Amino acid sequence: MYLALKHFHMTCAGLSLLLFLLRGAWMFSGSARLQTKFARIVPHVVDTLLLASAVGLMFLIRQFPFQQGWLTAKLVWLGVYILLGTIALKRGRTPAVRGAAFVAAVAVFLWIVAIARTHTPWVVPV
Repeated sequence: MYLALKHFHMTCAGLSLLLFLLRGAWMFSGSARLQTKFARIVPHVVDTLLLASAVGLMFLIRQFPFQQGWLTAKLVWLGVYILLGTIALKRGRTPAVRGAAFVAAVAVFLWIVAIARTHTPWVVPV
């Protein structure tokens, strides 16, 4: 059960990043695809499955935020990633602001992955 849920979680994480990169490419190119039902619904479904599988893994391995530093760090950085993602794709007023938020969001995502792989809250991604 653990391995299946872990691999499902990792697959959802990869899909989430790919969909974020795709929506970013559409945003930077001015594509109308960013307004399609696919772009408005599918990433949120994937992110919901990602979060649900994370909660499932927490209960399965009995490690919880505010008890395990690395999980607390992932949760905090997840909030930062969501904030930067909304600035990058919706709320940024200029292309420069959106671009900076987009790059920062991808960096934070990679930071979260590094924390997950090492179970260390202050890991420096390579």
